[in-house]
Order: sequence, then structure tokens, then C-alpha cells
Amino acid sequence: MPGLYLLALLISIAGVGALDARFRLALWARPRRTVAAVAIGTAFFLVWDAVGIVTGVFVKGGSPLLVGIDLAPHLPLEEPVFLAFLCYLALVVHAASLRVTERRQDAA
Repeated sequence: MPGLYLLALLISIAGVGALDARFRLALWARPRRTVAAVAIGTAFFLVWDAVGIVTGVFVKGGSPLLVGIDLAPHLPLEEPVFLAFLCYLALVVHAASLRVTERRQDAA
């Protein structure tokens, strides 16, 4: 089913965003910093992917779950969405772990 992977990514982003909104961890606490960090991280990993594609390390396999739109050879549309999600998830998990650590230290 074409687009299923992109749909799964968007649902995952919405879920992490809901947790972020509820606990004000990243985007809802510091929107500019979060957007900048996600953009810089995504750009870094896109360059990483480009190097991997040029050297032949990364190749796009055929999958019926992809939309079928390539932004570049061997770079499907879903890749930057995944990389942005990965960066956003890392920020939310980091902020949550810091909050838990701080609360444990305050309780002690």
C-alpha cells in the first residue's frame, strides 16, 4: 500500500508532538531552539545520506510502502521526514530524561 510508511511517520510525529505539548518538553518549551535543532540535525543527516548515496553505501530498495517520489536518486520523500522525526524524538527524549533526573534530585 503506497504511502503507508509516510503515514506511520506522520502518526508517530503526532504522538511525540502530543507528548511534547502535554509536558512542554521541546517545541512547546522553546520553539525556536527546537525548530533550529531539528532543521540543523535533519540537514546534517541529509548530507550524511548524500555522502552514503554517492559512495554507494546507501541504496533505495524497492518497497510498496513508499509513496514513490524521489527527491534525488536513492533518496525517497520519506527520508527527510524520518530524519526530522528522529531529531525531534531525540530532543523530546532528552528533555524528558533531564526533567526526570531533576525531579529525582529535588526529591532526594
